[in-house]
Amino acid sequence: MNSMNQIETNMQYTYNYEEDEYMTQEEEWDRDLLLDPAWEKQQRKTFTAWCNSHLRKAGTQIENIEEDFRNGLKLMLLLEVISGERLPKPDRGKMRFHKIANVNKALDYIASKGVKLVSIGAEEIVDGNVKMTLGMIWTIILRFAIQDISVEETSAKEGLLLWCQRKTAPYRNVNIQNFHLSWKDGLGLCALIHRHRPDLIDYSKLNKVISLGGTACCPAVIWLTSDIVNTPKPDERAIMTYVSCFYHAFAGAEQAETAANRICKVLAVNQENERLMEEYERLASELLEWIRRTIPWLENRTPEKTMQAMQKKLEDFRDYRRKHKPPKVQEKCQLEINFNTLQTKLRISNRPAFMPSEGKMVSDIAGAWQRLEQAEKGYEEWLLNEIRRLERLEHLAEKFRQKASTHEQWAYGKEQILLQKDYESASLTEVRAMLRKHEAFESDLAAHQDRVEQIAAIAQELNELDYHDAASVNDRCQKICDQWDSLGTLTQKRREALERTEKLLETIDQLHLEFAKRAAPFNNWMEGAMEDLQDMFIVHSIEEIQSLISAHDQFKATLPEADGERQAILSIQNEVEKVIQSYSMRISASNPYSTVTVEEIRSKWEKVKQLVPQRDQSLQEELARQHANERLRRQFAAQANVIGPWIQTKMEEIARSSIEMTGPLEDQMNQLKQYEHNIINYKHNIDKLEGDHQLIQEALVFDNKHTNYTMEHIRVGWELLLTTIARTINEVETQILTRDAKGITQEQMNDFRASFNHFDRRKNGLMDHDDFRACLISMGYDLGEAEFARIMSLVDPNGQGTVTFQSFIDFMTRETADTDTAEQVIASFRILASDKPYILADELRRELPPEQAQYCIKRMPPYTGPGSVPGALDYTSFSSALYGESDL
Repeated sequence: MNSMNQIETNMQYTYNYEEDEYMTQEEEWDRDLLLDPAWEKQQRKTFTAWCNSHLRKAGTQIENIEEDFRNGLKLMLLLEVISGERLPKPDRGKMRFHKIANVNKALDYIASKGVKLVSIGAEEIVDGNVKMTLGMIWTIILRFAIQDISVEETSAKEGLLLWCQRKTAPYRNVNIQNFHLSWKDGLGLCALIHRHRPDLIDYSKLNKVISLGGTACCPAVIWLTSDIVNTPKPDERAIMTYVSCFYHAFAGAEQAETAANRICKVLAVNQENERLMEEYERLASELLEWIRRTIPWLENRTPEKTMQAMQKKLEDFRDYRRKHKPPKVQEKCQLEINFNTLQTKLRISNRPAFMPSEGKMVSDIAGAWQRLEQAEKGYEEWLLNEIRRLERLEHLAEKFRQKASTHEQWAYGKEQILLQKDYESASLTEVRAMLRKHEAFESDLAAHQDRVEQIAAIAQELNELDYHDAASVNDRCQKICDQWDSLGTLTQKRREALERTEKLLETIDQLHLEFAKRAAPFNNWMEGAMEDLQDMFIVHSIEEIQSLISAHDQFKATLPEADGERQAILSIQNEVEKVIQSYSMRISASNPYSTVTVEEIRSKWEKVKQLVPQRDQSLQEELARQHANERLRRQFAAQANVIGPWIQTKMEEIARSSIEMTGPLEDQMNQLKQYEHNIINYKHNIDKLEGDHQLIQEALVFDNKHTNYTMEHIRVGWELLLTTIARTINEVETQILTRDAKGITQEQMNDFRASFNHFDRRKNGLMDHDDFRACLISMGYDLGEAEFARIMSLVDPNGQGTVTFQSFIDFMTRETADTDTAEQVIASFRILASDKPYILADELRRELPPEQAQYCIKRMPPYTGPGSVPGALDYTSFSSALYGESDL
């Protein structure tokens, strides 16, 4: 069909008739046919069919054209049907003068329409004059069926001929040059029918048979052409009558088709916009619901009591950052892109702007997202601090348990010993021994004073750090302190008792006393050494572990001196045994002044010697771990110091390209797509850095002096880079959409960009009000304050004081926009409704595709105006609602 239209457009027609020439030819043709009845037969058949096509609308028809019009009644009825007007009331009598009066009323009406009736009187019609009757009918056909035909400002006949030539131009064996011989074979009529209703005729199967009769194998027009093909020259009036009927039938169908296409186009745009609105509402609801569920989780700062529970929280947060949040970042960006695209489409199609549901504006989503980011900020730091706190608590708690157990083991039974009154039945030697033993105990008690103070200090620190089992720690610490106070009191009482008894006791073994005095501190030193060698340590740097190693080396340097003290103590005991053996004393070799035995000193010394290399090994292992942590820090810093500047460079390149890019928008789009492709391909570096960051956190490394970039900085920069390139691409897509929809050429778009860049003095992609005013003046706008304020309300509706390039493009294209309006859509519906102020559902289903017809029926309100019928629909209110001009 499109190819036929192109053929019609490209055809050149040169058929021009002079009016005098046409009239002369017609008169000559009439005179030629006066003696030939063929023209009368053609006209009688053609005119009768034409009259019946209209009379059937009034429920009647004629059989004999010269007889049925004699009384004038059906003639007046015919004129009323074809004109749509009421004629004077006819006379109902059967007399001749009644018939003449009726015919005269019909002829007077014809004359009132500006038609000159030459030699046609009412008497000839009443008398059944065939030629006058046919002439009168031809005059009616000319006036009411042919006169209004106009193609390219030509006369009726020339316009009708030109229409036939254009419609039949693509068909073989058809060459329309006139309204007689060009139609003799019937192919012209077949071509007109096939051009508009190809379902009725298969034109490819028609053949032009050259014979004496010259007929066309076309069953659809056999009846029409049966009288035409049998005459040397078909009657021009009959042919014009047939063709005018085709013209009115097919021209009306084309007008309805055009109106239906316009409505379909408008409804398709509206349906797509509604789909985008529903999609936006759905995505916005889902994203807001996800944010609503996530924020309370991120704001929950309730600490757990165990390291395992806090590690689980940290792992959950990592899963959130790696798996759950990135898709939502993409959804948020896509939601903003969809919103901008929808608003651009609505603006281009002259629809009102889309207003999302309450709480689902882009600003609402941005605000919710900002609250999410605020809640997320510091959550990971809080988790790590809590883990450090719990680690510190566990270390202190273990240290408390070790020291408390050591003290409890030492203090076990001491109260019972101090409560004994064995000195009452002891000898002087024994009492002196008891006194010396008590002195040794006091020395031991004083040596344990530091340990008790350490236990109390650790308990206090556990309370300050909110240790979860602080109650049991406090209870145990209180018992130790109470026992310590009790030991002090009992020790003082026993000393007083022994001093009173000392006057009665003279002998005391000096060697035992010296052993006890030297063995007790040495024993305490060994216990302290064993505690220190088994003490847990936590370090976070190589310097700290090296400090511990240095302290351990200093301790090892004191071992030879300690070994000398040990040998001296053992030599005292050896001397006691030698004296007893030498003098055959009948007393026990055990030292009555000390609970420390030689075996205990030996076993503890061996234990110290075993713990020293173990301590060496643990310190070296920790040193190796700190070296590994340092390698992780350097590895992370090396990548971060590359990725961070790369992201910043890309951000600057995108910002610069959005201002400096020139050339076709498609080339700009391809360049930005290449940027986006390069950025996406760089993602594996981010993932590798994430892996190194996870190794660092799993190693509990919390600081890195080799870089200023943290993983949080890299993540934020990467997300901002993705969002920026996506928004920049969307801006170019919007410009392409605006350019294509508004019919803007690439040269115009380049001019707009050049003008904008020229007046963008800060080169930041924005013009302030003064720059924008200067730009408009340079483009020929005559601006008053009121007009400039109106323009600013369009390009800067939020009053931010700047004009973006997209707002500038929208304004420039809006000035020359040629879009559908509500009035055009209403006019199209009026055509489908046959000029009625309402339309019926059946008419919509007949003229529109099923989907869009059902769309209109569902949304059109009932028509309640004048002339309303059941099922009438108000297309005027519906069309106004499409463009936001009513409350529908």
